[in-house]
Amino acid sequence: MNEKHSLLAGLTCLADAKTRSISPENFHGEKGKGGMAVEGTGKECARELGQGWKISPSVEIPGKETLLLADIQGSGIIQHIWLTCPHEDWRSLVLRFYWDAEETPSIEVPLGDFFCMGWCETGLLQSLPVCVNPSGGMNCYWQMPFRTGAKITLENLTDKKSVVYYQITYAETAVEEDTPYLHAQFRRDNPLEYMKNHVIVDRAEGKGQYVGTYLAWGVNSNRWWGEGEIKFFLDGDTDFPTICGTGTEDYIGGAWNFEYPRGEYCRFSTPYSGLHQIIRPDGLYCSQQRFGMYRFHLTDPIRFDTDLHVEIQALGWRSEGRYLPLQDDIASVGYWYQLEPHKPVPPLPDANALEVN
Repeated sequence: MNEKHSLLAGLTCLADAKTRSISPENFHGEKGKGGMAVEGTGKECARELGQGWKISPSVEIPGKETLLLADIQGSGIIQHIWLTCPHEDWRSLVLRFYWDAEETPSIEVPLGDFFCMGWCETGLLQSLPVCVNPSGGMNCYWQMPFRTGAKITLENLTDKKSVVYYQITYAETAVEEDTPYLHAQFRRDNPLEYMKNHVIVDRAEGKGQYVGTYLAWGVNSNRWWGEGEIKFFLDGDTDFPTICGTGTEDYIGGAWNFEYPRGEYCRFSTPYSGLHQIIRPDGLYCSQQRFGMYRFHLTDPIRFDTDLHVEIQALGWRSEGRYLPLQDDIASVGYWYQLEPHKPVPPLPDANALEVN
């Protein structure tokens, strides 16, 4: 994007664009047609008020069906998505984004993980591209350009229905030919194979820049679990990466096991990185420690010309000061922008393999 249109500076620059917004009160984002519904999930509540009084604030998704959230024609940029639904459905609803009538999605990620909430538990996250506010209000500010159209779907993998509230705001505007598209890939290892790295992005092909990582990390061993290095293989790297981190908490922007005060994990959420979820054993059925953390490369994108592969190690400690390769439950989302065409993402696991258990 042009520098003059960045953040607050852009508010003083008029643009040749039209703002539109898609929601259950205006499924197609049409001008002057919001709030016209006479049927919807709020009809009974508005029975004494009638049309224009929150007749259709949400949509039900029957089991094993797919909801078309948005089908936008023409050129533009999605600027904000707000969405909420029951938190227990965050792993069983799958988001897919298709740019310019492509056959395979550029983004295919479980709903909660896309908004950095993979553990199906409500929490707070305050970053620049993603915010999750009380109570389960999920917001995405990633800029998502498209040239001829954009389609967003939400698939329900379970047999039970879910209910979704959403609003997708976008600008109808011209998009320059060299503008890249947003991509995101979900991966899960449960458990991670011994002495193997968890793959975050599996060899994306094309020219682009990597902009963020979300990790849902379930710990299956005692002691500290975050000694592992993140590795970025760029433009033909094979055995060794061009960029290698120094530890998991270091990559997230923390240090010394996220302990503050000493002896306690410290929850934090900043514009660029955070450990925003700390889920502790409850002494009964919740037996494992689980963490949610993110690192967004907004001022330091990792650029690649031909291909990108991203991995992270799971590494802890064993006796006598030795490293212990861990077999943890790790799920991740990698976010990047690239020029099309893109390499199809690996297929998602089935509903049982996605489930938080």
